[in-house]
Amino acid sequence: MANNFLKTAFLLAALAVGLGAFGAHALREIIDERSLQTYQTAVHYHFIHVIALAITGMLLKNSNSKWYIRAGYLFLAGIILFSGSLYTLTLFKAASVTNMNWLGAITPVGGLCFIAGWLSLFAAVAFSAKN
Repeated sequence: MANNFLKTAFLLAALAVGLGAFGAHALREIIDERSLQTYQTAVHYHFIHVIALAITGMLLKNSNSKWYIRAGYLFLAGIILFSGSLYTLTLFKAASVTNMNWLGAITPVGGLCFIAGWLSLFAAVAFSAKN
Protein backbone atom coordinates (compact mmCIF):
# COMPACT_ATOMS: atom_id res chain seq x y z
CA MET A 1 0.00 0.00 0.00
CA ALA A 2 2.87 2.39 0.80
CA ASN A 3 4.30 2.15 -2.71
CA ASN A 4 0.84 2.59 -4.25
CA PHE A 5 0.32 5.82 -2.31
CA LEU A 6 3.81 7.02 -3.28
CA LYS A 7 3.36 6.22 -6.99
CA THR A 8 -0.06 7.86 -7.00
CA ALA A 9 1.30 10.94 -5.23
CA PHE A 10 4.11 11.33 -7.75
CA LEU A 11 1.76 10.99 -10.72
CA LEU A 12 -0.69 13.43 -9.16
CA ALA A 13 2.17 15.87 -8.54
CA ALA A 14 3.08 15.78 -12.23
CA LEU A 15 -0.59 16.37 -13.06
CA ALA A 16 -0.70 19.34 -10.66
CA VAL A 17 2.30 20.93 -12.41
CA GLY A 18 0.64 20.45 -15.79
CA LEU A 19 -2.70 21.80 -14.62
CA GLY A 20 -0.99 24.75 -12.93
CA ALA A 21 0.86 25.61 -16.13
CA PHE A 22 -2.35 25.23 -18.13
CA GLY A 23 -4.11 27.65 -15.79
CA ALA A 24 -1.27 30.17 -15.84
CA HIS A 25 -0.94 30.21 -19.61
CA ALA A 26 -4.05 28.99 -21.43
CA LEU A 27 -6.87 29.78 -19.00
CA ARG A 28 -5.59 33.23 -18.05
CA GLU A 29 -6.61 34.46 -21.50
CA ILE A 30 -10.17 33.09 -21.49
CA ILE A 31 -11.61 33.32 -17.95
CA ASP A 32 -12.22 36.12 -15.50
CA GLU A 33 -10.00 36.81 -12.49
CA ARG A 34 -12.40 35.22 -9.98
CA SER A 35 -12.51 31.97 -11.95
CA LEU A 36 -8.74 32.01 -12.29
CA GLN A 37 -8.45 32.37 -8.50
CA THR A 38 -10.78 29.39 -8.07
CA TYR A 39 -8.58 27.36 -10.41
CA GLN A 40 -5.44 28.44 -8.55
CA THR A 41 -7.05 27.36 -5.27
CA ALA A 42 -7.63 23.93 -6.81
CA VAL A 43 -3.98 23.67 -7.85
CA HIS A 44 -2.77 24.89 -4.44
CA TYR A 45 -4.80 22.34 -2.45
CA HIS A 46 -3.93 19.65 -4.99
CA PHE A 47 -0.20 20.24 -4.39
CA ILE A 48 -0.47 20.40 -0.60
CA HIS A 49 -2.37 17.15 -0.41
CA VAL A 50 -0.15 15.36 -2.91
CA ILE A 51 2.66 16.09 -0.46
CA ALA A 52 0.46 14.80 2.37
CA LEU A 53 -0.21 11.62 0.37
CA ALA A 54 3.52 11.12 -0.22
CA ILE A 55 4.28 11.64 3.46
CA THR A 56 1.55 9.13 4.29
CA GLY A 57 3.13 6.61 1.92
CA MET A 58 6.50 7.10 3.59
CA LEU A 59 4.98 6.69 7.05
CA LEU A 60 3.32 3.47 5.91
CA LYS A 61 6.74 2.02 5.10
CA ASN A 62 7.46 1.95 8.85
CA SER A 63 3.99 1.20 10.19
CA ASN A 64 1.03 -0.66 8.77
CA SER A 65 -1.42 1.43 10.79
CA LYS A 66 -4.98 1.42 9.49
CA TRP A 67 -5.00 5.16 10.28
CA TYR A 68 -2.27 5.84 7.72
CA ILE A 69 -4.17 3.83 5.14
CA ARG A 70 -7.36 5.78 5.87
CA ALA A 71 -5.44 9.05 5.65
CA GLY A 72 -4.05 8.13 2.24
CA TYR A 73 -7.46 7.29 0.83
CA LEU A 74 -8.96 10.43 2.34
CA PHE A 75 -6.26 12.64 0.82
CA LEU A 76 -6.84 10.98 -2.56
CA ALA A 77 -10.61 11.46 -2.26
CA GLY A 78 -10.09 15.07 -1.23
CA ILE A 79 -7.91 15.80 -4.25
CA ILE A 80 -10.50 14.29 -6.57
CA LEU A 81 -13.54 15.90 -4.94
CA PHE A 82 -12.15 19.28 -3.84
CA SER A 83 -9.66 20.14 -6.55
CA GLY A 84 -11.43 18.09 -9.20
CA SER A 85 -14.73 19.91 -8.69
CA LEU A 86 -13.01 23.31 -8.84
CA TYR A 87 -11.09 22.35 -11.99
CA THR A 88 -14.30 21.12 -13.58
CA LEU A 89 -16.28 24.23 -12.64
CA THR A 90 -13.58 26.46 -14.09
CA LEU A 91 -13.29 24.48 -17.30
CA PHE A 92 -17.06 24.52 -17.78
CA LYS A 93 -17.01 28.28 -17.29
CA ALA A 94 -14.18 28.60 -19.85
CA ALA A 95 -16.26 26.56 -22.30
CA SER A 96 -19.33 28.75 -21.59
CA VAL A 97 -21.27 25.77 -20.23
CA THR A 98 -23.91 27.07 -17.87
CA ASN A 99 -26.02 25.51 -15.12
CA MET A 100 -23.14 23.47 -13.72
CA ASN A 101 -22.86 25.40 -10.44
CA TRP A 102 -24.30 22.37 -8.61
CA LEU A 103 -20.77 20.93 -8.87
CA GLY A 104 -19.79 23.45 -6.21
CA ALA A 105 -21.69 21.33 -3.67
CA ILE A 106 -19.05 18.61 -4.10
CA THR A 107 -16.16 20.88 -3.11
CA PRO A 108 -16.89 20.97 0.65
CA VAL A 109 -17.08 17.16 0.74
CA GLY A 110 -13.52 17.12 -0.59
CA GLY A 111 -12.53 19.64 2.07
CA LEU A 112 -13.98 17.36 4.74
CA CYS A 113 -11.93 14.50 3.29
CA PHE A 114 -8.79 16.63 3.67
CA ILE A 115 -9.64 17.41 7.30
CA ALA A 116 -10.41 13.75 8.03
CA GLY A 117 -7.11 12.77 6.40
CA TRP A 118 -5.14 15.08 8.67
CA LEU A 119 -7.09 13.82 11.70
CA SER A 120 -6.32 10.25 10.64
CA LEU A 121 -2.60 11.08 10.62
CA PHE A 122 -3.03 12.53 14.09
CA ALA A 123 -4.81 9.35 15.24
CA ALA A 124 -2.05 7.18 13.77
CA VAL A 125 0.56 9.04 15.77
CA ALA A 126 -1.52 9.40 18.94
CA PHE A 127 -2.60 5.76 19.08
CA SER A 128 0.84 4.39 18.33
CA ALA A 129 2.64 6.53 20.92
CA LYS A 130 4.32 4.60 23.68
CA ASN A 131 3.83 6.45 26.97
